[in-house]
Amino acid sequence: MALVDDTQRDVDFWDAVGDRFPSLKGATSTGYYFECERLLLEDLAGNLGGLRILKTDLWDEAKNTEILRWAAEQGARTFGVDLSGPIVRQARTVLAGHGAHVVVADVRHLPFRAACVDLVYSMGTIEHFPDFDAAVREIFRVLRPGGRAVVGVPNKLDPFLRPLLVHVLGRLGLYAYGMERSFTPRELRRLLAGARFQVRAVSGILFMPGWLRMLDLWCHVHGWRRAARVTGWLVQPFAWLYRNFPVVRRHGYLIACLAEKPGLRETSR
Repeated sequence: MALVDDTQRDVDFWDAVGDRFPSLKGATSTGYYFECERLLLEDLAGNLGGLRILKTDLWDEAKNTEILRWAAEQGARTFGVDLSGPIVRQARTVLAGHGAHVVVADVRHLPFRAACVDLVYSMGTIEHFPDFDAAVREIFRVLRPGGRAVVGVPNKLDPFLRPLLVHVLGRLGLYAYGMERSFTPRELRRLLAGARFQVRAVSGILFMPGWLRMLDLWCHVHGWRRAARVTGWLVQPFAWLYRNFPVVRRHGYLIACLAEKPGLRETSR
């Protein structure tokens, strides 16, 4: 009963967020976010053409970077889930005409058969659940042998101290995204290895101060155009560093691992 109650609380929370939260599209930092995600997928996953790709939440499509639409435009067969009905409805509108299949579902209980997708993209999803390990096991289950997952979570070692900022805002009741756990790269690798993944690479996105992202979004959402131009200028040096110096990527405020499900031969050893 407790698990059912917890799940319903999650649904109610994210439904409310999905209904009231404004779109972040058009902000300079959102453009940078999209560039980071695109480069991450190009670097870690390569050619997406023909791949069956599952995204474990649809926040980006409803509110942010629309990265799943970009994947569909690269020739991928795209699927997505989200706990929130409002988020799924908004994402479905964005993805119309791109052949994407999106449903209301919980990443901890995916409505897909085992070994049915080639790539799972999970960026900023699992850290919102206390049983994040269950989500990782589900990601492993739905991947085909030899399939890959790109799993991203907040970086506990963020040099700009975003986890501390999130903690303070959360204690003040000012953080809109509810529960959020951060991980060190070692903790993320250990989590994935515990689900029998083989970690192939570590990277990350959004090398920039968390406060700058929040300020840029605040100015954009409230229509403060002059202030948004200033925050946009402040974002640009971080985008340049991310683009030109790959070494900074694993120091972004989201870290990401490329994890592979062992092939049939490796699994049987």
